[in-house]
Amino acid sequence: MSGVLDDNIGVASDNYLRGMSQENTLMRAEFNPAIRTYLMFYIAFMLLVTVVGIPLIVIWFLGWGQWAIGKYYRSLQCTLTDRHLQFSKGHFFKTEKTIPLENIQDLTFIDNPLLKYFDMRILKVETAGNSAQTGADMKLIGIMDAAGFKKQVMLARDQFQERRMTGGGPAASGGDDVVEVLREIHASIEGLRKELADRE
Repeated sequence: MSGVLDDNIGVASDNYLRGMSQENTLMRAEFNPAIRTYLMFYIAFMLLVTVVGIPLIVIWFLGWGQWAIGKYYRSLQCTLTDRHLQFSKGHFFKTEKTIPLENIQDLTFIDNPLLKYFDMRILKVETAGNSAQTGADMKLIGIMDAAGFKKQVMLARDQFQERRMTGGGPAASGGDDVVEVLREIHASIEGLRKELADRE
């Protein structure tokens, strides 16, 4: 009979842990289509500066640049969850980064004349320690309403830290799930007691 109880408690515990590991998506960033034009001119400028790349500028503007940058733009994704900030980019050489909210120290803006011309900014995510384990700094270019996105990230970070301090953990909002698990465990124990009483 104890085996049945163990199975019931095990299932309840698994359901609880599965709920704790789930993340809620708070926001998905949108990227300014002007990124494509900005990158066209920026990369052309870099080819011009290297001198060796000058012959490639013609090929760049004749179509290959638009094709490559189009694929790059469509690959851009940035998602804010209640536990992480996730970012991915690149078609040929894909880069994916996930930064835990508790590691985010600050978000700062980077400007240059070309970015201002296209009404864009670079949003730099500064992380604690800057180590490979905690995640390197993340640079997000061309996010629509960058100031609003920064505000949402900092708010999510503060709420995450508050949940941890109050002992709520990442899924503090799932209090109903905890109560349900406790009820299942209680019901299992009561069922065991009943069967033992009937045997006596």
